[in-house]
Amino acid sequence: MTHLLENNSPFIFSNECIQAFWTLKDKLTEAPILIAPNWAQPFKLMCDANDFAVGAVLRQRIEKHFQPIRYASKTMNQAETNYTTTEKAMLAVVYAFEKFRSYLIMNKSIIYTDHSALKY
Repeated sequence: MTHLLENNSPFIFSNECIQAFWTLKDKLTEAPILIAPNWAQPFKLMCDANDFAVGAVLRQRIEKHFQPIRYASKTMNQAETNYTTTEKAMLAVVYAFEKFRSYLIMNKSIIYTDHSALKY
């Protein structure tokens, strides 16, 4: 979908696209997908980045499973696309803290990332 951000990129929004959008939106935003936060439990912040975008999921463990509370993602600007892989991974963490600040402030939080340089 990021190719749609390019100039002169055609976008045909058919009825099939509209239906797929609403189905996906319903599945990602309705229970049991999203849960209300339990302020007594620590938050788990899962961050990732690729060459063009960053994303994060704020979750909590409920019994044996992680349940999402919120999602966030954004495409990178021109300068950010020039970052190194490590800088992009850190950008994802910083972005997540900015988006989820109200949940993370004064609460125990654990960050998960697949970038090994940020793990230590």
